[in-house]
Amino acid sequence: MKNIIVVECKSTGKNFIGDIANMGFNPVILETNVADTEEGKLYYQAVKNGYAAIKHDFEVIHEKETYVETLEMVKSYDPLLVLPANERGVILASKLAYDLDLMANDIENLDAMTLKNEMQNRLAECGLRHIKGKNVTNIEDALDFYDSEGLTEVVIKPVYGSGSASVRICESREEFIEAFKLLVHKTNEYGDENEEFLIQERIKGEEYIVNTVSCEGMHRVTTVWKYHKIRTNDGAIIYDSMDSINELSIGESEMIEYAYNVADALGIRYGPVHGEYMIDDKGPVLIEVNCRPMGGDMSAEFLDRVSGQHETDSILYAYLKPDLFKEQMKRPYQLFAHASLKFFIAPKDIVARSAPMKNISLKLESHLRTKLDDLGHGYSKQYLKTEDLNTSPGTVYLVHEDASIVQKDIEFIRNVERNAFSMVLSSGKHDAELKDDEVYINEIRPLVEKCQKYGIGLLVTDQFIDDIDILQVKPQDVGDVIGSFDFIVINLNKIICNNSPKDVIESIWATFSKIKKNGLIFIPENTYDLLDGGKNSMEVLVKAAGLKIELPPYGVFDTIIASKK
Repeated sequence: MKNIIVVECKSTGKNFIGDIANMGFNPVILETNVADTEEGKLYYQAVKNGYAAIKHDFEVIHEKETYVETLEMVKSYDPLLVLPANERGVILASKLAYDLDLMANDIENLDAMTLKNEMQNRLAECGLRHIKGKNVTNIEDALDFYDSEGLTEVVIKPVYGSGSASVRICESREEFIEAFKLLVHKTNEYGDENEEFLIQERIKGEEYIVNTVSCEGMHRVTTVWKYHKIRTNDGAIIYDSMDSINELSIGESEMIEYAYNVADALGIRYGPVHGEYMIDDKGPVLIEVNCRPMGGDMSAEFLDRVSGQHETDSILYAYLKPDLFKEQMKRPYQLFAHASLKFFIAPKDIVARSAPMKNISLKLESHLRTKLDDLGHGYSKQYLKTEDLNTSPGTVYLVHEDASIVQKDIEFIRNVERNAFSMVLSSGKHDAELKDDEVYINEIRPLVEKCQKYGIGLLVTDQFIDDIDILQVKPQDVGDVIGSFDFIVINLNKIICNNSPKDVIESIWATFSKIKKNGLIFIPENTYDLLDGGKNSMEVLVKAAGLKIELPPYGVFDTIIASKK
């Protein structure tokens, strides 16, 4: 069985393993060396952890101390192909494939394929629109470029990297100086020191992804996406979401033609180009290319649902089934569903003890997968304030044939993130403490008595009330209740404080399920205040359950009123 080497098997590139195995070949993962730093160790562990998602068998080998040793090791496998699955693997994979005389791009184009300023220089040489910039290692050279070009707004980024890590937009000379001083002391996601930076003029426009695959110098678009990013107060670039482009709008076809020209200019004959482009009033311009499968840790299931292919299969076809690739070029661009990735944005540093969104997102109609750490059961994790893609704590993958449903769901997530982040990641802390049972009974009794006018009711409670005409049940017994009710009053306190967020959420939703259509649910402060995030968090659970939050009538305070639509 012939071997295919996959260098740095991470993110969406993990799909290579299943495709290689399913085509009858033996997948071999080549891990690259990382810096002996804390960041480098964390990156390496993240790569290893990602293997758990791979369902097929594979072999793992590791980069040697020298390139010659690595080349000899890979040569002993007599590989059919050597392919990069992640940005960090592009240089090594390209060199190995070229030196082993395999199908590969010309090694003379490697700098233009991987170094951000060199790709812009290549576009300039080919007469294509490009972004002017300069590589610098110190603040003096950086300011010389800034002043000599008469720039007012610039972008600073490492010459090599991904995911907007250490990228800053600067709108003044003062911001530029401060950002440069800050970034000089940072390391990249691989643990390597940022020793050289690219200073570029800032382009203002709408940002896109165009993914192409090439075979014998012919290029085919696989998918097109549009970014929604946010600039923080200190100029960092935060990914909010990316949305599939199912049909081109005005001005976007020019970008596709430009993307083909970019691939030609860079000398791309085989394999993928994950290109990021901006469209402004002058038209399209390249931000950067990455010559590997797109990122985002997209599963084959997700991408197949969207486009009928998942990047890595199309890449293998370009190398191994050129006739099929050329046949696919004849087909019009068509996506079968609309998709979005919502990248979570942590507003501050947080030690999280649970991730409620893992349960809440399951209620979304377009939900396919939520990528968040498994917290709870004594396991917690510290998350840093989001300042780039690498510090996003997780992702929700949404896909549906109806674009409006995807948009509705992503707006719901943004609303939760903005107004009740504790329902994304929860510290598990709340200020309120449990009161005596008698106090809770005295507080809830007046509300129950007021609600009697609405018909037949249900009181879901941690404390039973004597001498009141209403069915009362413990939250754990709601599932045994038969029928539905005109109104429900929720009085929960012990269960919120003593159970896991997952169990609390499921218990509350089970209670909601007992309401009649047009019935009313009453949730008083002594219940919602015990949730991490308080009232807003409870309203998240109400909305996620498909219920309507009612306007509070005059005279009813500190109570959430919800109804079944």
